Amino acid sequence: MATAEKSVSLPIGSAQRRSSAIAAPLGIAGKVLKRTIAILALAAIWEIVPRTGLVEPAFLPPLSEVLQAWWGLLTSGELWTHTESSLIRSLAGFGIAIAAAIPLGLLIGWYKGLAELLTPVLELFRNTAALALLPVFTLILGIGETSKITLIVYACSWPILLNTISGVKNVDPLLIKSAKSMGLSPLKLFIKVILPAAVPTIFTGIRLAGAGSILVLIAAEMVGAKAGLGYLINYAQFNFQAPEMYAGIISISLIGLLFNQGLVTLEKRFTAWKQTQSE
Repeated sequence: MATAEKSVSLPIGSAQRRSSAIAAPLGIAGKVLKRTIAILALAAIWEIVPRTGLVEPAFLPPLSEVLQAWWGLLTSGELWTHTESSLIRSLAGFGIAIAAAIPLGLLIGWYKGLAELLTPVLELFRNTAALALLPVFTLILGIGETSKITLIVYACSWPILLNTISGVKNVDPLLIKSAKSMGLSPLKLFIKVILPAAVPTIFTGIRLAGAGSILVLIAAEMVGAKAGLGYLINYAQFNFQAPEMYAGIISISLIGLLFNQGLVTLEKRFTAWKQTQSE
């Protein structure tokens, strides 16, 4: 008697789902590895180089000692005290710069007469570094919080202002002609066409200003401050506490990274229409 052999095969859809379920975690792991491999290599070099004597450990201690010092500052509450002071100053100046620079940039970009009037002054001050004016702000406003926040406002205003002006001026003329042909009033044209089209460029300026607010603040805190990450770094340097100094630098880097990531997430929400169009 002949026996018929039967082969059992999985449905095509089930096989595809199983392969995609395996490929998804592998793809995520690959992306994480690509993004962290350079950081891991840098961390390994930082740990090995001082221990092998290529660099004096007193000037560049191993990463493990720096992380131990960072953890000690964190558990004692000292790190949070300095971080809180820096964040309050940075966010205050950053917020004031956004509130002042974006409306002014929109007006200058929209009204040609105002742009012609203010362009010489803008060109003069945009080329003056914020840190070069630190002694001026200190002499006029003192060594307290006002001078530091004002310096941050000055440093943050220029990237936001200039990118806002550029965003308004560089809107696609075809969009403007199409909107005018539909009978939109100048106010509705500005609100519904010009402003949304300029948002990506404005956010570029905001992200640049966010990074600048932290960098300028650290320099300002090294002069006449009693708290803040800049004060922590300066104090640790003068007292030959290299691990604590590098712990403060790492804290600044982490804050800048989180700050930038938050702005990127916010930008994606405000420019969702752009992502929809690209799809």
